[in-house]
Amino acid sequence: MGTLKILILAVALTGLTEADGILPDGPLNGSVGGSVIFRTSLTETDGPFTSVTWSYNGDNGIINHSPTNNLTYPAYQDRITFFPSTASLELRDLTLSDGGDYSVSVFPDRNGKIKLDIYVSSSGSSLSFIWMNSSSEVTASDRVQITDGGSTLTVVSVTRYDEQSYRCRVFNPVSEGISDPVNIAVSYGPENTKTSASPSQEFYEEGSDITLSCSADSKPSAQFTWFVNGTKLPDSGPELTLRNIQSSQRGDYSCQAFNSKTLTTETSPSFSISVLQIISGVSIKASTEQVIEGSSVTLTCEASGSSLSRTWKKDGSDLNLSENVTLSEDNTVLTFKTVKKENSGEYVCLVSNPVSSSEAKITLVVNYGPENIQIEGKDAINENDQIKLICSAESTPSATFTWRLNGSEIIGSSAEFLKEKAQSSDSGTYTCEANNTVTEKQATAKHELHVQTGKCIN
Repeated sequence: MGTLKILILAVALTGLTEADGILPDGPLNGSVGGSVIFRTSLTETDGPFTSVTWSYNGDNGIINHSPTNNLTYPAYQDRITFFPSTASLELRDLTLSDGGDYSVSVFPDRNGKIKLDIYVSSSGSSLSFIWMNSSSEVTASDRVQITDGGSTLTVVSVTRYDEQSYRCRVFNPVSEGISDPVNIAVSYGPENTKTSASPSQEFYEEGSDITLSCSADSKPSAQFTWFVNGTKLPDSGPELTLRNIQSSQRGDYSCQAFNSKTLTTETSPSFSISVLQIISGVSIKASTEQVIEGSSVTLTCEASGSSLSRTWKKDGSDLNLSENVTLSEDNTVLTFKTVKKENSGEYVCLVSNPVSSSEAKITLVVNYGPENIQIEGKDAINENDQIKLICSAESTPSATFTWRLNGSEIIGSSAEFLKEKAQSSDSGTYTCEANNTVTEKQATAKHELHVQTGKCIN
């Protein structure tokens, strides 16, 4: 009956494992009594090398080589072959004690490190093998191959989900044993790289603080580089903080994730940052200080800021546009082709963007007239009666009045002409002349008055 001492564990994983410097991915496997070659990535064109040192488990020397000297340590006499052209090393007659970490140093700055695992085949007869992972028995499938009588487990096209602990159980009718676990680390990614913002909103007010975060599925963790509008930024790391952001910093931000083991990169979809200035300095300016009916007038709504939208109101209600009252394409200029007195009122321009709003007001006074002038008073009175005539006219500003009797100017410059005691000489044609000092227009009205003498008028 055989005694099971050491089990063979041969696992071939097609994927990514750890590598260091000028030596290949490890670990390197060897069997007792066999040989291995530690091949560097150097070529003859990289040499000749001033100095090469191979060591085992840190401080244990194997060989020191230079063009003028070659020192092989006693434990490795007749067991190694050094290849000066590539600084590679062959180690023969392997024993269990040869397992461990091997490192090479090529002067001045080329280094490498790799782990060597030594295996001994199981001893015994009628052996059976069962492979187990951390949760269950491993069976053959499209990607999992179990060969060499069950002693070799091969996983093809390894994925991140194959990363776990593997053991081999070996048994026969009289004994059994379980190997030490082998932990398989699978490097992958980056994948699903994406960028997010906090706070997350469509528009940002100038002066805001924004934090952009980048994430990716990756092992080992990805390294991140940031870009704006395709231009690389000096910032790196999973977060990019934009403090007191200005309009000049708006654009499409993206991050690039890099995996130092898989040597692959992936760039996130861009995240658009729209920065808007707060609205300020809203005012309405008229094209003329004194607006006269019949003239052309414009009101211009001025403002500072970005992405401005303008809305006009008149006397608190939405503005009614017509052929005579029009707005420019961007609603900045309100034009009255032929302004009318009905256009007088309070105009408000409301300016807004997604982050702020402000408004300005102006009172439009349309100067017009005088018009519709008329005189109120009696047509006939008795001598010594009071004469009272009132002249009225529609006018902005209010009209000034001049009175005439039979064409001659008489005392009186107000809308009312008053005389306490009428005389016969007060009979005749009274003319009221209304004047507008702004429009420089005038209008007149006439009134016939008869003063009766001797006989009373009822």
